[in-house]
Amino acid sequence: MPPHDNSRNTILFVVIAGLMLLAYSYFVMEPQAQKRRVAQESAAVSATGPSTAPPASAAVFTTDRTVALGGGARVPIRTGTLTGSLSLTGGRIDDLFLTRYRETIDADSPAVELFRPEGMQHAFFAQFGWSGPNIPGGVPGPSTPWRLTGGSTLTPTTPVVLTWDNGAGLRFTRQVSIDDQYLFTITDTVANFSAQPVTLTPAAAVLRQGVPASLGKNQVLHEGAIGTFGDGEAYSTTQLKYGGWAKNDGPEERESVGGWLGITDKYWMAALIPAQDERIKAEFRVSGPGEPADRAHIAGMLGEAHTIQPNTQITETRRLFAGAKRAEILTGYQDSLDLPRFIYAIDWGFLWFLTRPIFIVIEFFYGILGNFGLAILALTLVVRLIMFPLANKSYESMSKMRNLQPKMEEIKKKHPDEPQKQQQELMALYQKEKINPLAGCLPLLLQIPVFYAVYKMLFVTIEMRHQPFFGWIQDLSAPDPTTIWNLFGLLPWDPSAAPLIGGMLGGTFALSVLAIFYGLTMWLQMAMSPQAPDPMQRRIFQLMPIVFTFIMATFPAGLLIYWAWSNILTILQQYIIMHRLKAENPIDTFIARMKTAKA
Repeated sequence: MPPHDNSRNTILFVVIAGLMLLAYSYFVMEPQAQKRRVAQESAAVSATGPSTAPPASAAVFTTDRTVALGGGARVPIRTGTLTGSLSLTGGRIDDLFLTRYRETIDADSPAVELFRPEGMQHAFFAQFGWSGPNIPGGVPGPSTPWRLTGGSTLTPTTPVVLTWDNGAGLRFTRQVSIDDQYLFTITDTVANFSAQPVTLTPAAAVLRQGVPASLGKNQVLHEGAIGTFGDGEAYSTTQLKYGGWAKNDGPEERESVGGWLGITDKYWMAALIPAQDERIKAEFRVSGPGEPADRAHIAGMLGEAHTIQPNTQITETRRLFAGAKRAEILTGYQDSLDLPRFIYAIDWGFLWFLTRPIFIVIEFFYGILGNFGLAILALTLVVRLIMFPLANKSYESMSKMRNLQPKMEEIKKKHPDEPQKQQQELMALYQKEKINPLAGCLPLLLQIPVFYAVYKMLFVTIEMRHQPFFGWIQDLSAPDPTTIWNLFGLLPWDPSAAPLIGGMLGGTFALSVLAIFYGLTMWLQMAMSPQAPDPMQRRIFQLMPIVFTFIMATFPAGLLIYWAWSNILTILQQYIIMHRLKAENPIDTFIARMKTAKA
């Protein structure tokens, strides 16, 4: 390939990569900033949630959780991972906090809220019940006054029993139990003391009243409806983002044998789990008045109908996962309950075949090193070792190309107005020296999917959330908090609070220590590559480290650590090869200047 074509393709590749990263900055990091702002605005409401009958558009929501919880009797929930309560009105599980996770890295930060009760904005809860046509006395619903007839506090060792008699011969008994993680088991027994058979269908739903402003904005992350459905043999996962879900004219319906369905956020999920041999009808729908994003978002299912003869009873068991999407917990439930694809509740992305193995490697190194930052460094070393043979040949070719720069300039000067002649002589020169001008691009192209997979892994796995490195890096999944605009914390000023330009200073132009260090490593790596023959191309390549420094400043600190360390290893490998082949490089030039200065 002619050199100017190669340069043009390289520039095109770099520009496309830059546009992709700018898109990530706009679609990923800007929503994160908005999420942080919303979190700050709602801090006063964090202890602050609808019913299966959505409230009217004129409903007034309370910000006082105590008021919302005070509408009826409750049963406390206490485990090592959860705290909250379930309501005896409707038997809802609607008050839940994840005690092992905090909203921020601050020591006094409140626990993460998962469920919130009706009466508060963006209520979120799970409801279990029955349906049936023309049932005398009715079936349990959202306002059913259950009685607590067994136990007092729901813990992993003490289930609770609820009872309701419909006054027409049907008695409903519900046992609710919970394990030491995030799994509720709801066992309903229906006894028919009437003189007539009745037919009932078990029903369950997870409902979120409207979508909080902090959710559903990220274009590279799935938040919204999720479920896995199949015929008992083959299963596939369905995802429906909040935006598309709210705009649907009708329900999204699925039929399945077993499977699971629910509502997922980035790190947390509430999912309904039927018996895996039961045929279900599942649906995702929105209901109620108001704007699409304000309506009730419902993930519901109906099980198989049961006909209960007089003086007999039936039992139905359903489960609810309500908690953090930790990989080992999801895998444990997937194996113990034979749940299809439950691990894919984590949004591994379209490069899941890279993202999951990278996560497994990170977990392995974390188990040895005890620090996810060090695990990222170890992962980078593994990636570089895997690519070493290919990269070695590539850098040898690049070093030879650098040595050919004078001859290439001579050819250009020899035929200034004959591009075709230049190409012919350059191709002959490449063949003579046995050089492939495209060899230098291949390692970079191969690293792009790995780069994306590492970014995705850092972004979606809760294991990375709030994980510290060293020094000021206390959260590898968040951007480096330092910024040049307050001299990296020396000045008591928050640049993001500046009028008019605060968004830019705290976002796109937030130059951090890690971002600057990354930019320096990128500059040195590019300085060691062959120079483009065209002056304009050279200027573009010289500007690329500056551009990428600003782009990467908004990415997670863990990703910058990975990329900067990868650059350092690449520079070391390049230098060894260039030094051996006596190719001009900035490191040897600097060393020579230092020796001359001392002399």
